[in-house]
Amino acid sequence: MGDPKKQKKKYEAPRFPWRSDVLESELRLLGEYGLRNKRELWRHRAMLSKFRGMARSLLSMSTSERAKLESQLLGRLKRLGILTEDAVLDNVLDLGIESILERRLQTIVFRQGLAKTMYQSRQLITHGHIAIGNRKVFSPSYLVPRKEEDKITYTPTSPLNNPEHPLRASIEIEVTGGERSE
Repeated sequence: MGDPKKQKKKYEAPRFPWRSDVLESELRLLGEYGLRNKRELWRHRAMLSKFRGMARSLLSMSTSERAKLESQLLGRLKRLGILTEDAVLDNVLDLGIESILERRLQTIVFRQGLAKTMYQSRQLITHGHIAIGNRKVFSPSYLVPRKEEDKITYTPTSPLNNPEHPLRASIEIEVTGGERSE
C-alpha cells in the first residue's frame, strides 16, 4: 500500500524545460491566472492530459463498451463547468489548459469582482475571507463546480462582509470606472 506520509507527485514536468517557447507560455499563464509556481500549472496540465487520454481511449472502444464510461466522463466535466451541456466526447480533445484554469476558485473570485487582482483573490482565499455557501475554502486551486459558482461570497465573519470596508470600496470604484455610486 505504501507509506501514507509519502505522497505521489500529481504533476509531470515538461520534458524539455528550457525551451524558450515553453518558458514564455508558462510564464504568461502564471501571470494571467496568478499561479504561485509552475507546479500548480503542471498539476492542472496533468489533469487535462488524463481527461484527454480517457477520451482517446473511449474513442477507440466499441460503442457498446464506451456508452457508460463516456457519460461518466462527460458528466464530470459538465458538473465542473469545463464543458458546456451540449458537449460531446470530441470536445474533450479540444480542451486547453485555460478551460481548467478558468474554473479555479481564485479565477472565479477575481472574475466576479470580489478582488481587484488575481493575486489579491489568492490572498483573500488563503486568509479565509472567501466562502462557498457557508463553508470557508482555503485552497485557491479548488475547482468550482457549476452549481456552486453563484454561492461564492465573503465569509460572514470576515470584515470584508461590511460594504463600507475600504477594500470593497476600492474594488467598487475600479469596477464602476472611477466614481463611486452612493
